[in-house]
Amino acid sequence: MSTLQGALLGAMAGLGLVLVGAVLVMRGRTTLESRVGPWLRGSSSETALVRSSGAVPVRGGAGASGPGAAAAGIAAPLLQRAADAVEAVLGGGASVRRRLERAGEPDDVHGFRVEQVQWGLVGFAVAVAWQTLGLLAGRGGLLSSLVVCAGAFACGVILRDRRLTQAADARDRAVLAEFPVIAELLALAVASGEGPVAALDRVVRRSHGALSDELARVLAQTRTGTPVARAFEAMAERSALPVVSQFAQGVAVSMDRGTPLADVLHAQAADVREAGRRGLIESAARREIYMLAPVVFLVLPVTVLFAFLPGVVGLRLVAP
Repeated sequence: MSTLQGALLGAMAGLGLVLVGAVLVMRGRTTLESRVGPWLRGSSSETALVRSSGAVPVRGGAGASGPGAAAAGIAAPLLQRAADAVEAVLGGGASVRRRLERAGEPDDVHGFRVEQVQWGLVGFAVAVAWQTLGLLAGRGGLLSSLVVCAGAFACGVILRDRRLTQAADARDRAVLAEFPVIAELLALAVASGEGPVAALDRVVRRSHGALSDELARVLAQTRTGTPVARAFEAMAERSALPVVSQFAQGVAVSMDRGTPLADVLHAQAADVREAGRRGLIESAARREIYMLAPVVFLVLPVTVLFAFLPGVVGLRLVAP
């Protein structure tokens, strides 16, 4: 073992002992929650309006306590500076904010950058452990190990961004799948004589899902004094789906000009169902080649083998 390897192992062991000692010291202290919690039990800072809106709590709430919260408080300045550096390198704050809204997550770009740094640190730690084992076994060098660790950090950051995009796309698909049913329910409620706000409240209370959460947000805005048309326009601005944008704009225009809302909702639900049917047919047509792959590479060779193998074996037995 070289001097550099010994120094690296000693530094890692010393850092681990320091972290363990710090956790033990913090665990032995009496927390503020244990002293004040019994006197505040049963109280809640969440109002009925926030509960009805289906809002998501802000990242990293301030009510956490314990050793993990203390360690997070110590590392918070470093994480914030690292998040600022990631934001300066990557940019695209507007795109991140829009994807956060599409995914139904809190509109906190800086918190998302902190999560990216955390994912990068996880990848960096895994790469450090792997490269340390390689150095102990005599494989690789210090420069290549540093490059691999930096690449692992970058992969963690990119993977978190990719995960946000996947979450936004999955929520868009869920909204699109729920739209015909929600639109039909709204149309039935409006046709039965209820007003738009009352119909919206009834549908939100009777349904659950991504589109219901968006409608609950619209309902919460109307209850705080925002005009219904303006709340639906804000929903159209948030959505990346043309169908939902047309739905929100149609409701807003119908309420402004007094056009029949039930007919508009029925027509939009029928259009979405027809679009889904066309998309399913197009997807099946694109996947015909993939459907042929098992037949060509699995079923056909097995069939040929079963057809010719007995004859080949019989010829070998008959031949002198």
